[in-house]
Amino acid sequence: MKQPGFFDVEERLARLSGLGDQLEAFSRTVDFEVFRPDLELALAYSDGSKGGRPPFDPVLMFKILVIQTLNNLSDARTEYLINDRLSFMRFLGLGLSDRVPDAKTVWLFRERLTQAGAIERLFERFDATLRNAGYLPMSGQILDATLVAAPKQRNTNAEKADLRAGRIPEDWQDKPSKLSHKDRHARWTLKFTKAKRQDDGTMPSSDLAIPFFGYKSHVSIDRKFRFIRKWKTTDAAAGDGARLREGLLDKTNTASSVWADTAYRSKANEDFMEKEGFVSKVHRKKPHLKPMPRHIQKSNAGKSVIRSRVEHVFADQKSQTGLFIRTVGITRATMRIGLANIVYNMRRFLFLERISANA
Repeated sequence: MKQPGFFDVEERLARLSGLGDQLEAFSRTVDFEVFRPDLELALAYSDGSKGGRPPFDPVLMFKILVIQTLNNLSDARTEYLINDRLSFMRFLGLGLSDRVPDAKTVWLFRERLTQAGAIERLFERFDATLRNAGYLPMSGQILDATLVAAPKQRNTNAEKADLRAGRIPEDWQDKPSKLSHKDRHARWTLKFTKAKRQDDGTMPSSDLAIPFFGYKSHVSIDRKFRFIRKWKTTDAAAGDGARLREGLLDKTNTASSVWADTAYRSKANEDFMEKEGFVSKVHRKKPHLKPMPRHIQKSNAGKSVIRSRVEHVFADQKSQTGLFIRTVGITRATMRIGLANIVYNMRRFLFLERISANA
């Protein structure tokens, strides 16, 4: 067996670079120091005058959350892989002899950011970075929502009724350990999907309705660069349409057109967009008990070509980073989805910068 040499680690890292280390590309392209002011404000660490072990650098800890989000890792798995992978250590600026944050430290860091409501400011900070790099919201915007799964809850009908009414079930109130594991904000809904052709070639008479438990991620992307510009987290049963009037529209976009599917078509939304100076490109609904008029069908088809681009965002988040809610409560779910949106924008930024460099 070959004796370990002084430059073995450097040689292995060079090989990782040659194979295309995504985290190394993140380090080259994304200036993580821009997040430091917001992180320090949210964490409000003491000045160290009372002694004790100094906290880990907040930018390093935030980069750990990026790793975690990119790879859909639990806190324990994150701790293990940071110790195990040279690419993770290089991204974090850690050497083999440096102290690595444990799973509890990662949880506490994320929890402090969650309770401080910092994720919105962190998202806006990176959005400002994108704008400064020349990626302004342009050519209109596209809205949509996707369901995000959470661990299923097994509650009785009476408990479900209490939760829908905003009450804590009586049986949970004197059991704090049980209450801490119960998600009182996630909801059940039905996820409709197109029925698949049967083995004999026939099509079922109706589509499929699949029960789904969790939350819903609402986003607005700009048509030009396809960055997420506005976002919101709700329970899975919340309707899509009303969210349009709750801060999902970006008034800084250079164009006024808004694309969305039929879930966003309502008189309230049309009036709101007209009042705010937006031009509706929202799909029109099929008339009740009547065939779809040919001109509306053609118009919707043209809109679909543009609107479908937002589906690529959700596909990327779920296939590449495995978007899933591991935590309890909508506050933590908002943190998880917000991190996923920041990481998506980072990956999109890397992609566009690479194209620009090769042009």
